Formats: sequence, structure tokens, C-alpha cells
Amino acid sequence: MKKILTTLSIVMLSLIAAAESKTIVVYFSATGTTKAAAQKLVKETGASLWEIEAAEPYTAADLDWRNKKSRSSVEMQDEEARPTIKQCTDITPYETVYVGFPIWWGICPRIINSWIDNNLSQLEGKKLIPFATSGSSGIEPAVEYLKKTYPDLKWQKGKLMN
Repeated sequence: MKKILTTLSIVMLSLIAAAESKTIVVYFSATGTTKAAAQKLVKETGASLWEIEAAEPYTAADLDWRNKKSRSSVEMQDEEARPTIKQCTDITPYETVYVGFPIWWGICPRIINSWIDNNLSQLEGKKLIPFATSGSSGIEPAVEYLKKTYPDLKWQKGKLMN
């Protein structure tokens, strides 16, 4: 009985901490790898979680980086591309926002730009911590790209999470 009460107490404290957390993990994941990294961050920080979803989900053919006509290739070749996202969440209550994505062509996918552009006024003054997953690239060029593209936002050092 004591063990059950202790376990329940820990669960309740975790739920309270998550509810009071001023941190949110926002991520885009095309294959599930970045989703797993985001869930790990939530577990470590007690943050809330929000998935950036494309209005038109990416298929395996869309993600074929070897095909120059695939959706992801076309988007990444166009700096102005902004894929439509399903919806945004209210991030005004949060002070810290982890922004997660897979590395595409050395930087974040254009859907991250879509999300940032849709939430730009809400992101001002918040601490933004990028995290990424990648099979071969580091996160530094992606962070530099974000800082250059959105210089008025408070970007922190990023973390590769594979």
C-alpha cells in the first residue's frame, strides 16, 4: 500500500509540474525519429508537447531526397516555400519553447518556417531552443539559418538528439 501511495504521489507531482511548466516542446517529425526525441525532452523537462503537422501529410515519395522533383526537394530548393500546417497552438503562456525538426539539406524543413511565421508575434521575447535529429549533419548550420532568418527572436544554442 505504501509503495502504491508513493507511486501515486510521484505521478501527481509530475502532473502538477507539467501543468505549471512554462515550457513547451514543439516539433515536426516526418518519420517518427524527431517525435521520439521530443517525447524524451518532455519526459526530462515536464514540458507540454505540440506536434507541427502538415495539412497534407508527407508520403515516402515526398521525402525522397534523391528525387529532385519530390515534395521535400522542391520545398527545400525554394527559400520562400511555406508548407501549410494543420493548426497552431497558443504558445503565449510559455516562456521557453523547444523547436524540434529533422535536418533537411543542412537546415530545418520549410514547415518550421511556416510554424514560426504563423506564431511570430507569440514567439517574441521567448527563449527558443532548437533541437534536431539527423543521419549525418550537425545542428549548427540549422541554428545559424534560424538566427539569420529570424534575427529578432531569442535563439539559444541547439542540440542534436540522435
